[in-house]
Amino acid sequence: MKYLFTVVAAALGGTVARWYMLESDYRMYPSYPQGWSIHLFLGFIGGSIGAILVPAFLEGEFSAVSFLLLAASQFREVRNVERATLQAMERTEMVPRGTGYIEGIARTFEARNYLSIWVALSMAVTAEGFAFLGWPRLILSLAAGALSAVMLNRLMRGTQIRDIAKVELVPIRFDQSLLVLEETVMRNVGGEDARAVYRERGLAAVIKPNGPNEKATLSNIGQMQAIAHDVAAMVGVFMDVGEQQFSPLVRRNPSSGNLYLAMVPSEPDREAFLSAVERVPVLEGAVRKPLTSKAGKMMD
Repeated sequence: MKYLFTVVAAALGGTVARWYMLESDYRMYPSYPQGWSIHLFLGFIGGSIGAILVPAFLEGEFSAVSFLLLAASQFREVRNVERATLQAMERTEMVPRGTGYIEGIARTFEARNYLSIWVALSMAVTAEGFAFLGWPRLILSLAAGALSAVMLNRLMRGTQIRDIAKVELVPIRFDQSLLVLEETVMRNVGGEDARAVYRERGLAAVIKPNGPNEKATLSNIGQMQAIAHDVAAMVGVFMDVGEQQFSPLVRRNPSSGNLYLAMVPSEPDREAFLSAVERVPVLEGAVRKPLTSKAGKMMD
């Protein structure tokens, strides 16, 4: 009963932090309420582990480290489950996410469970460090937990396309049946009716990387697929099952390193289209920094 206040407050704090980090945005994942219940329970487990660690160390029970090892193995399984779930859902997507995007989402859900441990640990350390204050330590403990949750959540957000590249609209033109953006051939659109749809409703953008590191990052196939999927998810896509000629397509110009996106959105809103492209997340697994190597500096 000596550490009851610390354990309960920190465990609840870790659970609330996990709830704070849950987001069902345009991707609609995790779904509500099934997905939320799973992740909130895992957040409670993480929060409980973080809360118990401080009393365990104060009592000299250093075997409590085994709880961390157990949590690590369980949370790694979370990544596997999320990966398998998203891969199973992939065949139902009009515009697939791609394996790179799926792996990034799975890593994020695993990492957020560890963040529950950090938040609970910060609250437990604060509660025991200011135990001499009596009940006012509750306020300090809550402040420490809230600050930790906000800071860690910000660190988890990562960068977006607008942070590494400039996005501009480009006109769609046809060279006979070939859809061309500037000098880059995108696809063959055989039917005149389909070409008319592109001329009337189609939108296209060029993504110009800010430098060699950004150029290498955008050359990742998983990142290119993520752009097509996310833009389609945010602004919608004018197509039905099997209409591949209207499927969003991203291609790279080998000479400049620019990416080109052509699609027919549900509504031809230029500003919404540009905003959607700019807000696509940069995949963690796609990031490349060739300029940090000697060979890369020589090539620059």
